[in-house]
Amino acid sequence: MKKLLFIYNPNAGTGILKPKLSDVIDIFVKAGYEVTTYPTQKYHDAYTKTISYTEDYDRVICSGGDGTLDEVVSGMAVREKQIPIGYIPAGTTNDFANSLYISKNVLEAADIAANGIPFSCDIGRFNKERFVYIAAFGLFTDVSYETKQSAKNVLGHLAYVLEGTKRIFNIPSYRIKVTYDGNVIEDNFVFGMVTNSKSVGGFKGIIGKNVVFDDGEFEVTLIKTPKNPIELNEILAAILIKQIDSKYMYTFKTGKISFESEDEISWTLDGEFGGIHDTVEICNDKQALQIMVSPDTIEKISAYE
Repeated sequence: MKKLLFIYNPNAGTGILKPKLSDVIDIFVKAGYEVTTYPTQKYHDAYTKTISYTEDYDRVICSGGDGTLDEVVSGMAVREKQIPIGYIPAGTTNDFANSLYISKNVLEAADIAANGIPFSCDIGRFNKERFVYIAAFGLFTDVSYETKQSAKNVLGHLAYVLEGTKRIFNIPSYRIKVTYDGNVIEDNFVFGMVTNSKSVGGFKGIIGKNVVFDDGEFEVTLIKTPKNPIELNEILAAILIKQIDSKYMYTFKTGKISFESEDEISWTLDGEFGGIHDTVEICNDKQALQIMVSPDTIEKISAYE
């Protein structure tokens, strides 16, 4: 019998997994797996479990928010034997799962995780760390990991919005030199993100069009520091109507990019704290992640189908 390790965060999102846990495990067993379950106990526990298991598993499936997925993917990336990862989204926003058309329905997502097909997806390398779909700095980027879990559970996406509005009148600006593909940009920025996703923070369309997940390239969006309240309002309006405004934003694709800042900047990786850095190099690890998806969605997410 095939062996499966199921790692889940019992406190993720609104707790939608708990009442369906028995049904989820039943789906795994019916798919031919002997199942070992592991509920995470603390921060980074999913990472620790992924790098330390010694059994010969055929698949690792995780359930939780984007942070739980990040930990499992990061742990798998350093193991000698790479095996496919399944994902049951149970967080508040679930940007990456939505981008890959993984169902919000727990049982449908469990079926994809157990019976879908592996898709070779790009992931990111951030200095010595890894991330699944976003590395970002600046305005609002600390909202996810500073918003209390209890608020996320009750308010959902609104919790992020409410927390973010507290920062709108205290905007830090960063002087950064950005280098990519022989190009150099030096400017003042309030926000920047390097992404492999069709949505960020639940908002779609602010990243760019024609996003695919196995082309070896990230989508980069950098927002300039507004000089006055009018410019700030124009930037926020552009974001809300999902329109890139070239007066205030740089957007491009690249497989490798570096950031050099005068001061140390706080970064977030997949919604979790990514450290404080004055020098960052981000590289695309092309098709380094094997993640389970529905066969019906391959044409929508791949550059090669």
